[in-house]
Amino acid sequence: MVTLLWKNQTIVEFVLRGFSSIQEVNIFLFMMFLVFYTLIVSGNILIVLLVLFSHHLHTPMYFLVNLSFLEIWYTSNIVPKMLLIILAKQKTISVAGCLAQFYFFGSLAATECLLLAVMCYDSYLAICQPLHYPILMTGPFCIRLAASSWLCCFLLTAITMVLLSKLTFCGPNEIDHFFCDFTPLVHLSCMDTSLTETIAYATSSAGTLIPFLLITASYSFILAAILRIPSGTGRRKAFSTWSSRLTTAVVFYRTLIATYLVPSANSSQLLRKGFFLLYTVLTPMFNPIIYSLRNRDIHEALKKCLNKKPSFLR
Repeated sequence: MVTLLWKNQTIVEFVLRGFSSIQEVNIFLFMMFLVFYTLIVSGNILIVLLVLFSHHLHTPMYFLVNLSFLEIWYTSNIVPKMLLIILAKQKTISVAGCLAQFYFFGSLAATECLLLAVMCYDSYLAICQPLHYPILMTGPFCIRLAASSWLCCFLLTAITMVLLSKLTFCGPNEIDHFFCDFTPLVHLSCMDTSLTETIAYATSSAGTLIPFLLITASYSFILAAILRIPSGTGRRKAFSTWSSRLTTAVVFYRTLIATYLVPSANSSQLLRKGFFLLYTVLTPMFNPIIYSLRNRDIHEALKKCLNKKPSFLR
């Protein structure tokens, strides 16, 4: 076990055990996750570029390009290191690197919760208050909403981060996981972690439960408004606009609940790792498909970009 002395505390380099000790299995996992990561980054970058360079997409509805930008950094915080530990014989990560990975993971996950709530509010105004929508959802207001989501969640997670950094890690240094999550970290501490766990639970609940309640309330009002539309064509149009955002929220929270509410005593660690993969890899990969790439405006912008001739051919 490698130990370092830092600010009079005994610090260890953690060992991330990953998935398997069988080399053939690890090679297959490496190739699969590399493909997934490439799809996530390329798909979300495509959406960001389409919105930025297509002027007719510069409406309040599309300030949620923040979601695609978030997914790029969210997966880049976990997957590259995961790919390294899959094939590497030395699967170590420094304490500072481990804490930093947890901080960005927690901050970005909480930010996604708030952005999904903002998406619901946007849908609620567009469907339930269509006359007030252009007045309320102005460009500056959307920027303030997005910036507040990022700032609040990064500050909220910083509270847990400060408490974690004050813990002493002097016991076993193996983490049976593929990234640094909160629960495995506190289990390796040789100090009383009850205060840290209580505050972390409170902040994570505030960052996830409040947006979830807002999402549930907004979608209840939206569904009621859609059912009151007399025209079948109008109902289908409203539902098609709303359904992709609903699907994104449902998939995200379903995997989040499955990941953190599965009792550890009644499930294997391998099963828990599978849930974490759904949460950290598969959900970000499907978000561009179920949200943006199903949008008709995005389709039209993509067709225009593909059909546009380069300047030197004109």
